[in-house]
Amino acid sequence: MAVFTEVGFDEADALVRRLGLGPLTALRGIEGGIENTNYFASTASGEFVLTLFERLGPEQLPYYLCLMKHLASRGIPVPGPVADPAIEPLGGHPLSIPVNAPCEFLHRVAGKPAALVQRLEGRSELAPTPAHCAELGRLLARMHQAARDFPRIQPNLRGLAWWNDTAPVVLPYLEAPQAALLRSELAYQNHIAESSAYAALPRGPIHADLFRDNAMFAIGEAAPRLTGVFDFYFAGTDTWLFDLAVCLNDWAIDLPTGRHDALRAAALLAAYATVRPLTGAERALLPAMLRAAALRFWISRLWDFHLPREASMLKAHDPTHFERVLRERSRAPAGPLVSISADSGEPQAA
Repeated sequence: MAVFTEVGFDEADALVRRLGLGPLTALRGIEGGIENTNYFASTASGEFVLTLFERLGPEQLPYYLCLMKHLASRGIPVPGPVADPAIEPLGGHPLSIPVNAPCEFLHRVAGKPAALVQRLEGRSELAPTPAHCAELGRLLARMHQAARDFPRIQPNLRGLAWWNDTAPVVLPYLEAPQAALLRSELAYQNHIAESSAYAALPRGPIHADLFRDNAMFAIGEAAPRLTGVFDFYFAGTDTWLFDLAVCLNDWAIDLPTGRHDALRAAALLAAYATVRPLTGAERALLPAMLRAAALRFWISRLWDFHLPREASMLKAHDPTHFERVLRERSRAPAGPLVSISADSGEPQAA
């Protein structure tokens, strides 16, 4: 969410007026993140987030925007994208839609594909407790259930194929112990992906980037209440277990050390299981997917750190954090995790 592309007030005002939301009253660049350009846009109709996509193209973006609309229509608290009233909504089965057909949620600003979505209320909780993790676990399972009938299919663009392509690009920047870890873990994940157990994992649309700063909680309430999750622009069709592992590797990790937090993990997993209990294959492969999720973000952070793009307000994430997480997950692959009863979903710290 850095600012790679500067957007003029008048151009943003023209967009919100065309969408029936104007006039624009304020426009402010958002600091943080490293993928897209984001602005808070205040209008006569409410608060919105304007995103300009710096890497993704119009052939990929309808998946994300239509997924957000699909989830919002099923009561999942996600920011709904704003449609252009001049564009006919895409109907029919996705395979029948022409590749270049216009998407009513996709706009163009400063020469870049763009979207305008509702701004969620609340604030991110950067030091989550087990109660916050339980809220997240329940919502994640609800999201997976709600997306079962989402008709579009698009691979996780930061999945195994991308890891295999990107690892050789970042290897020259690594010390010998780091390079050895990257090579060995990549070989292990390719082996897991070829297994029958992996093929049996349930899958569908996933968020794939649901870190603690991509969720919002109500302010000033006695008990944590999740008001919504956002930033679906890494979403894709993948295993639900990978999505769960991404969350566990952020929400249930001690940030300074990368070590597993058993209480937070137990709360997240148990809450998830009350909505969608894990299958036997998922319980067996959870340790491997925790390693996979750590590898994914280590590689992407290495790439962003060593091959940065110019942007105002850009702050690249430290890649050594997920190196620590991966080493911790590899050192103790079977624990300390949580064992969940297939019947009750009750957690027990292992």
